[in-house]
Amino acid sequence: MRAVHFCSSCGKVQPPVPVDYFSFFGFPRKLNLDAAALEKEFYALSRRLHPDLFAQANPEERAFSLEQSSMLNDAYRTLKDPIKRTEYLLRLEGVELEEQSKQATEKARATGELKKQVVPPDLLEEVFELNMHLEELRAQKKMGEDDPALLEEIGKAKLSLEEKFDALFSELKTEWSKWDQCVDQQSESNGTEADRQKILARMLDVLNRRNYVRNLVRDVNEAME
Repeated sequence: MRAVHFCSSCGKVQPPVPVDYFSFFGFPRKLNLDAAALEKEFYALSRRLHPDLFAQANPEERAFSLEQSSMLNDAYRTLKDPIKRTEYLLRLEGVELEEQSKQATEKARATGELKKQVVPPDLLEEVFELNMHLEELRAQKKMGEDDPALLEEIGKAKLSLEEKFDALFSELKTEWSKWDQCVDQQSESNGTEADRQKILARMLDVLNRRNYVRNLVRDVNEAME
């Protein structure tokens, strides 16, 4: 399952093969990843793949080392971060998240295009009220006014959002365990594609809601500065 980084006969670095980041380290596509094992593999490969070690090698080996080292770093950065790891797995499975990054927001404002995002149904009322408060705060700032009661209300809303943000991460980890169990069952020919798709859909929903809440907190922080 692990990608081949070195020739088994001569030990020379090999050209990178098109594998996913999990296979690069020899891990199954599970989300409850052993962080210590990942770090150990990363440093072990870093010591052998670093381009400086191939300064005197032929151009082909130097190129292979550079490519392998670059992929190693990308794979490690992605898998060690629990959210990036989840998003990466979803992409591997053909699932894309809604574009809710700050860059997407700025691009939408600059071009006038609508940014793809959906307000989670359970937040509709809360988001509407929060946006009204934020607009009022911005208006007051322009006029040089200050309303402590309004700031207190916005602060309470921010605290509530931060609690939801943490709760969504816990919800996501629950789906990790279900996914990993599904992977084990599939390897034993007991899992079904329908089960996999349901778990992927739930993880996508949690991530989209979490990203939306994260951006709301960011908007609150910017308005309160």
